[in-house]
Order: sequence, then C-alpha cells, then structure tokens
Amino acid sequence: MADGQEDDPLEGAFAEARGGPTVLRILVGAQLRRLREASGISREAAAYAIRGSEAKMSRIESGRVGFKPRDVADLLTLYGLTEGSARDVVLHLAEQANEPGWWHRYSDTMPDWFSTYVGLEQAATIIRSYEAQYVPGLLQTEAYANAVVDLGEAVRADEVSKRVELRMHRQQLLYMPNPPDYWAVIDEAVLRRNLGGRQVMREQLDHILEVSKRPNITVQVVPFDRSDVAAVGGPFTLLRFAEADLPDIVYLEQLNSALYLNKDVDVMNYLQIINRLAAGALTPQQSTALITSVRDAL
Repeated sequence: MADGQEDDPLEGAFAEARGGPTVLRILVGAQLRRLREASGISREAAAYAIRGSEAKMSRIESGRVGFKPRDVADLLTLYGLTEGSARDVVLHLAEQANEPGWWHRYSDTMPDWFSTYVGLEQAATIIRSYEAQYVPGLLQTEAYANAVVDLGEAVRADEVSKRVELRMHRQQLLYMPNPPDYWAVIDEAVLRRNLGGRQVMREQLDHILEVSKRPNITVQVVPFDRSDVAAVGGPFTLLRFAEADLPDIVYLEQLNSALYLNKDVDVMNYLQIINRLAAGALTPQQSTALITSVRDAL
C-alpha cells in the first residue's frame, strides 16, 4: 500500500478485488484507459509512446496481456502521473498482475483461451451456467471428469490426469470462505447420459445432491417435458464480479476455442435466456427429487 493514501479509492478497489492476476490485469488496464481518456490522449498516441501499436494498447487496456514495467511507467508519465502514491499503486499492481495464478502450472495442458476463463472464474462472485450434455465442471466428481476428459479426442493418460486435477482444483473456489454463488441449470439429459458406467454416475448424482445442499450452490433441472424452455444454442456460463470495472462476461466454449462476450446487448440476451431457463426448470426441491429418482434407477 502506498504511504499516506489510506482513502485512495483506486487502491481500495484493488484491495477488495478477489481473484488472481486475470482480474488485476483487467483493473489495471481499465485504470490506464481512464487516465488516457482523462488526459485527452488518443490510443494511437499512447501506443507511439510505448513503441507499440494500437492493437497492443487495446490489449493492455482490456487486460488481455501482461504488463512491461517500462510500458506502464511511460504511460503514466505521458498521462501526467510522474510521481506520487497514485503512480506507485498502479506500478505495484501491474507488477502483481504479472505474477502467475495457481493454474499457471497447468498451462501445458490447457490452451490460453481456457486459462483466461479459469482466471475469471476464480474471481467471479456469481457464476450461472447452463449445460445440456454434461455435468458442469464445477460439480463433477473425479471419476466423472475422467470419463468426460477421455471422450472424443486422443489424450495421453498423463494429460487426462492433469486436466482432471485442474478441474478438481477449480472446484475449491466453491468451498472457500466467501465463495461465489453458483447456479447451474442442467438438462435432464445430463442426468441420464451414462458416462463412465453406472457406479460412476451414481456417485456423480450423489455428489450433486450433496453439494446442492450448500447455500451457495443451486441446481435446477430442465425436464424433457419442458423442452419449450430449452436454450437456443449450446452451453454457456455467465460470470459476474464484485468490481465495478469488470462487466458481466458470457463464456461460450467451442471445440478448439472460446468466445468471451461482454457487450451489454450480448450479456442481456444471455441473462434473459438463463432467467427463462431457470423459470421454466424444476425448482431446486423438485430437481433434487428428479435427480434422486434417476440415481435410484441406476
């Protein structure tokens, strides 16, 4: 913390930020953008000052890349922050933002586009997801996750193990102090698709029943006879953050890539869809009864 700035709102916002370097990058980038705009400096001119392109400036201001200390220092100078605690705070947090999150050690088994999601997921305060085929990753047992990861593509056994380990590690955020609210809407097909064998499915459904007792976890099932409320398109996840600078983000995973939507119109569209799904799905209590019924029939 910079000296003499206990009430600095910027520092306060950063201090409250939950999550790792992904969130810090976004917050630092947003602050650099605000400073540039307040200075009346174009993105092109700022890019020139750090010997880069407008595309590079865009990536910096959106928090999609790490920061070079020299670039941040040059930008702050350009924006008139030549000394003082406000400059020190931004420089310090930019340095922190470059530190790898815990998921960095799995970087050899996951693509960059998914690494970004893991960072955002760890920082979210509300996570809402819809799944039509598989149990959401945050609710999977290890055995079920093994069966899912092993599907489709040829993956080495050691890589399957590491991907499953990553998935299990991600789940820890649901059980930490002040966990995010997690709300999953799943299609009935998820319950009835027998992945990994009957015993694996029994344990998986038992796990859903158990974790859904937690106050921060809600599970609703869209039954087959309510197909009119099924989502248009595939699974998606909505992330919401405590920090005002971070917009809601819609995450759409594809086979070899992912989309991150944060425009108001896109986010609103998916909010309406998830609200419609939840309204049309079974209540949590009814969902528990259905999951129990499917489990007992295995």
